[in-house]
Amino acid sequence: MKTILITGAAGGVTTMLRPLLRPFYRLRLSDRVAVPSPTVDEDVVQAELGDLSALRRVVAGVDGIVHFGGYSREADWATIHDANIVGAYNVFEAARLEGVKRIVFASSNHVVGFYPRTQTMPIEVTVRPDSRYGLSKAFGEALGSLYADKYGLEVLSIRIGHVLPKPFDKRRLAIWISARDLAQLVRIGLEHPEIRNQVIYGMSDNKRAWWDNSNAFRLGYKPVDRSEDYAAEAIAADRDTTGDPRADLNQGGEFCIAETM
Repeated sequence: MKTILITGAAGGVTTMLRPLLRPFYRLRLSDRVAVPSPTVDEDVVQAELGDLSALRRVVAGVDGIVHFGGYSREADWATIHDANIVGAYNVFEAARLEGVKRIVFASSNHVVGFYPRTQTMPIEVTVRPDSRYGLSKAFGEALGSLYADKYGLEVLSIRIGHVLPKPFDKRRLAIWISARDLAQLVRIGLEHPEIRNQVIYGMSDNKRAWWDNSNAFRLGYKPVDRSEDYAAEAIAADRDTTGDPRADLNQGGEFCIAETM
């Protein structure tokens, strides 16, 4: 079995992913805080993303990296810069220095959050981040491009929509992805022989999708879950609009107007 490092392993999404990946990989888990309920087969190593030397020790000997570490909401620039800009750079640089070739990068739909909801988008669009957070994820995708072209790393960036057991409002019906569909995409990123530098959208089989995910399908992605199964419940629970067209008409929702969240 390959040994795979998961950064940000104490987070909610990675906590959902871990049991879905354990049958296929030996997992090394890293975070700046304690990782909840590690199994005897999971190796836990605490490290700060800002400490390149510590990251090199964490990365040494793994066969691939699933990078979910960082700050996952909008915040002030210092927070985003340290966690998501410096942190992502250090992960890619540690991989290069330690000879690790495969990285799955947790990008975000907020890379393109200022596109209108009426537009169905392929991957090949100019990024339009809706926040400092989205900007940092665009930087991470650019890192993937640089390290693939210049140093030969093999990188899959997943523009993740929204990961929860089910979508809870109308917007999430377009962007929802189940944990098991996301785990499938992570495995594609770790295993597919044709990965060099690819960007895909992270969504399930969503009837109301805003994205053309043909690049993921080309790599063999076959989503098993559908947001439409929860449509009636999600629409009934939908919140009122904000009254600001930037949030109500664009794909990024409230991230388009948020300063801190």
